Amino acid sequence: MNTPTILLIHGGFVDGSGWQAVHDHLRRDGYNVAVVQNPTATLEGDVAAVNHVLEEIDGPVVLVGHSYGGVVVTEAGTHPQVSALVYITAFAPDAGESVQTLIADPPPGAPVPPILPPRNGFLALDKAKFHDSFAGDLKPEQAEFMANSQVPWGVEALSGTVTTPAWRSKPSWYLVATDDRMIPPPAQRAMAERAGATVSEVAGSHSVYVSQPQVVADLIHTAAQSLSQG
Repeated sequence: MNTPTILLIHGGFVDGSGWQAVHDHLRRDGYNVAVVQNPTATLEGDVAAVNHVLEEIDGPVVLVGHSYGGVVVTEAGTHPQVSALVYITAFAPDAGESVQTLIADPPPGAPVPPILPPRNGFLALDKAKFHDSFAGDLKPEQAEFMANSQVPWGVEALSGTVTTPAWRSKPSWYLVATDDRMIPPPAQRAMAERAGATVSEVAGSHSVYVSQPQVVADLIHTAAQSLSQG
């Protein structure tokens, strides 16, 4: 198999620029890398954005999703060019599930993400609580910038349901961030186990892809190498 292209998919409240350090590590390892800028208004629109980029790529692709990006990866990953999936502290829904259904019944004592009431059909995180909840292992000024540059996350994206989960037919890898205060680590482990993913764990926040890009790049490299050897 040819060396796969790595396609990076961001989650809600952020954009693709957060992948820069992961992108740079992978490029130094010799991979072609592309980053999708999801509109994050609807799941359908985000899957279309991924497909738009996929059409420009020759050969196999490893799809990588962070947070809500895992839903996009799960839905878009059935594309024939996609050979593997990598979830970075991400949602990995089954058929008929959405972010909304997956977060509907948080376990007792689990941190509650500081999502503000929707305005005009879009969600935002409370800026004052962004650092603690989303980016606890980043410097305060970096977390403040992320809070102030938030991308509105559409309620329709939150409720977008998966039709055919790609993890049922494609190999997957999952990085659990054990200090995540957005998606509880036990929920991450449960989704990863259900997907049959190869699981790694690291002490990190929900923004582990920003704080520990080498760890994230190493897992993606492992997934890509596995395809080459298979």
